[in-house]
Amino acid sequence: MSNIVVSEFVSLDGVMEDPGGAEGYKHGGWTFQFGSPEQEQWKSEELFKSGALLLGRKTYQGFAAAWPTMPGTGAYGERINSLPKYVLSTTLADAEMTWNAALIKGDLADELTRLKQEGDQDILIFGSGQLVHTLSARGLIDEYRLMIFPVALGSGKRLFPEQDEQLNLTLVETKAFPSGVVVLTYRANRN
Repeated sequence: MSNIVVSEFVSLDGVMEDPGGAEGYKHGGWTFQFGSPEQEQWKSEELFKSGALLLGRKTYQGFAAAWPTMPGTGAYGERINSLPKYVLSTTLADAEMTWNAALIKGDLADELTRLKQEGDQDILIFGSGQLVHTLSARGLIDEYRLMIFPVALGSGKRLFPEQDEQLNLTLVETKAFPSGVVVLTYRANRN
């Protein structure tokens, strides 16, 4: 059975970078200065261990416009382009789905349960802040992989916005890179 896994770039003060573009680069592409071959290898291994992507509308549209024709992406680009993508949107139509993508229709919890039962590899969420907020509030995320960058931005879209309920997580893995970036992996505690 698959897990729904949020994989995000996050500042020390909880701001998430949108990998799709404009929103995340408000602060000048703050993750770029901390890039390293070790981090690229980790992200590549993460992608190759996954069986699908789950994306919100904005991230899907940004990725679908960029990835299929992006030069020099090698095996990573081939993998991200070939994976099935599931998109949660109330404004897109089936006819707009390209890049090996399908809309999630029907009851969200039922559809995600079905997707999880169909596979045995992770279903990754990149970016997709609104989607992450929605799934988190409904207790539908199994794991959070937070690549935390050693910078505090002060403002921006938060990974965890104000919410009515406390979210309890269990740390299951840590990975530190020479750049000062760390990955903290948490499992969601189910009540």
